[in-house]
Amino acid sequence: MSVLEVRDLVVEYSTVYGVLRAINHLSFEVGEAESVGVVGESGSGKSTLGLSVVRLLPPNARYAGGSIILDGQEVTRMSNSEARRIRGTTAFMIFQDPLNSLNPVKKVSTQLLEAVEMRCKKLGETYDVEKATREVVEKIRDVRIPDPELIMERYPHQLSGGQIQRVIIAMALLMRPKLLIADEPTSALDVTIQAQVLKLMNDLKKEYGMSIMLITHDISVAYNISDRIMVMYAGELVELGSADGVIRSPMHPYAKALIASIPRGVMRDAPLEPIRGSPPNMIHPPSGCRFHPRCPFVMDVCRREEPREVHQDARVVRCYLYG
Repeated sequence: MSVLEVRDLVVEYSTVYGVLRAINHLSFEVGEAESVGVVGESGSGKSTLGLSVVRLLPPNARYAGGSIILDGQEVTRMSNSEARRIRGTTAFMIFQDPLNSLNPVKKVSTQLLEAVEMRCKKLGETYDVEKATREVVEKIRDVRIPDPELIMERYPHQLSGGQIQRVIIAMALLMRPKLLIADEPTSALDVTIQAQVLKLMNDLKKEYGMSIMLITHDISVAYNISDRIMVMYAGELVELGSADGVIRSPMHPYAKALIASIPRGVMRDAPLEPIRGSPPNMIHPPSGCRFHPRCPFVMDVCRREEPREVHQDARVVRCYLYG
């Protein structure tokens, strides 16, 4: 059973330079209690995908084709009022800068209680302040924050980055979504706190059975939390498979290049290998395979025709080296 099904999705932005196709015929799904990591360089369409699922695209963007089925509901044809009903309770999105997700002039307790009240209204439940307060305290403890009563009386600016991100995750638990979309949730945190937040998300997925779509440019971060990894390049899926399979035996040249570019500390036998070239101009993308100008295995057919998805060994790959 899938919580999220994306089929042949196309999303375009209108710009002064022309139409930019940020997502190009993308298809994948997220199962119940499954975590899927979406990885790729900046500009690959990852954040646009997350915003598309919760219908938070900017005014100059539009769904130009395909469908998004979220918990059995078609998102692309929803009205704004219908979309508001699914946000939070069906899908909850954590953004890159956690501080911007909280109101700076309201205490943590006020904002978390508002989340409970909103959930009750959406689900037709009776809202009781005392019961809600106990639930808030419980969820703050669940996200491994000590002294929840003390944290509740603080304002966002009085918390560390790691504490704020945990408060946002607690808010998500209070809303009880079926899908948690985390867009670069650890990029603003130091390495130690990153590891704690990722472990927390992994633990909560097991405890609550929540599905997770983790958006990140760091494929090693995705490996720590994901059951499957989807590699995106220039708005397209280029490889999808189990996290272990993609990391240990990547098939697409771009996936291989991403893994080779991961810093390996002081290991002298594994030098850093940057990906040559730059991401393409998305208003005028290359013909054929969009990765061919940077690919070390490029063939003539790569320049002429777009490769189709090949299904091989429980893996999906879009490359002429296969199939």
